[in-house]
Amino acid sequence: MLQMQNEADQLRAARPLKFRGEWDIYVHRGDELVAERHGFNVITTNGLEKLAQYLASSTTGTPSNPFLSIAIGTGTTAELSSQTALITESARISGVASYVSNSIYQVTSTFPSGTGTGAITEYGLFNSSAASTGTMLSRDLEDVVNKGANDTLTATVKITLS
Repeated sequence: MLQMQNEADQLRAARPLKFRGEWDIYVHRGDELVAERHGFNVITTNGLEKLAQYLASSTTGTPSNPFLSIAIGTGTTAELSSQTALITESARISGVASYVSNSIYQVTSTFPSGTGTGAITEYGLFNSSAASTGTMLSRDLEDVVNKGANDTLTATVKITLS
């Protein structure tokens, strides 16, 4: 029994499961691209816990709380795995989820004219579309993009499992 446990520990150490998040942000004014940002995020501790609970719930035939909503905000505090929310959330939109390829889960949300305007710096992926609720899986902090009242902002997060 002890030998089997040691072999299992060696296998886990040889290939630990990793999550990496990548964000793409585009701001359009009409048909014109006025700003874009690209960056990597921090995967949160609470998000990983909620993801494990979600995977377990799918075995019972009643999965709940998928990570489908993207929030944007104006906070400037650096990303930490212990964070549970954006620092200053401006808006949250349910997105469209897809499987891209090569173990990549993707969610895209578009913030239309008049929604989430301001100096946007932070982005988060949540399992609830209601502001200030749910669990944040990932958070990204980027240089400011100014979203005017007539601009649209499209945020795409790709979570790669490797």
